[in-house]
Amino acid sequence: MPRIATVTPETADTEQRDLLDATRRQLGRVPNLYATLVHSPAALRGYLALRDSLSDGVLTPRQREQLALLTAQENDCDYCVAAHTMRGERLLKMTPEELRETRLGRDADPHTAAILRVAAELVEQRGRVDDAVLTQARAAGVTDAELAETVAHVALNTLSNHFNHLARPDLDFPAAPALKESH
Repeated sequence: MPRIATVTPETADTEQRDLLDATRRQLGRVPNLYATLVHSPAALRGYLALRDSLSDGVLTPRQREQLALLTAQENDCDYCVAAHTMRGERLLKMTPEELRETRLGRDADPHTAAILRVAAELVEQRGRVDDAVLTQARAAGVTDAELAETVAHVALNTLSNHFNHLARPDLDFPAAPALKESH
């Protein structure tokens, strides 16, 4: 059960309604995360501004989605794991196996795998990336710009993960399959 109610068109003030309408136009719907975060228009605007800015960065759309999914997995955010699993399937045509591998911090492409390893280390070690992980990333061709954006994506997605932990919005995406590590 949600701990913070969603803002509805009936309960929204003008600023909240404008933000929710803009979200609906952009996404075709208003996910419960946004309808809850809009209690503070400043928080939702900040979240959306960072998200939109990063969409023009050096990381590919697939890498950005993988970072969102991996960060959600690392932060144990079922809401965002579900949302980014659906986006990976529907928008990027990722297979169930590719989505599973992403959640485990792996990818067939060594460059992307290195980016995911850095992201997992960022979450696990609270930003303190081990020298060996950084050296491996550089050896795989990860650039300073990609490193900077990886940190920004982890921060963006951690914001939504932590807010979801606090607010507990109802899941409005298909639940992601349970993750089982294969040995």
